Amino acid sequence: MNYVARFATSSGKLEAYLVRKLRERGWDDDEAQPDIPALVADFASRGYIDDEAYARARSEGLLARGYGARRVGEALRQAGIGETLRDAAAPDEAAARRAAFRLAQKRRFGPFAVEEPDQARREKQLAAMLRAGHSFAHARLLVDLTSPDSAREWAEELDDDDDATA
Repeated sequence: MNYVARFATSSGKLEAYLVRKLRERGWDDDEAQPDIPALVADFASRGYIDDEAYARARSEGLLARGYGARRVGEALRQAGIGETLRDAAAPDEAAARRAAFRLAQKRRFGPFAVEEPDQARREKQLAAMLRAGHSFAHARLLVDLTSPDSAREWAEELDDDDDATA
């Protein structure tokens, strides 16, 4: 209960935590093992853990830090979130663009660089964007842009389309 009260967690992470704690405390294999999946299911049914809310919050947090869709999906997979919930929490194109823009701005890539990068630095920036989980197309476009205004326009382009249809 203390773990669930202190930390936002998913059912997969809670199950892994409980198994690890039993192993660390030297739970004897001969002794009757507690039914951890039933305990986790009970916690979920009582609303102590909510995989959907966890996936949404984790996704939004990673996107706000500039990580891309691939990295978000991997973090959710490692947390034990099922494929259906991972797909539901995946960022749309507009969110992916905003996240790529945030990372480029934060790390001073492309149009945000203090000085124009040479080919080697450009490739390193591109690799960093890819490691952060962004698509190659987004990474290449942002690294190649020369103006912060054009980068901002690209990132907000789909937001404007959403406003027009609303």
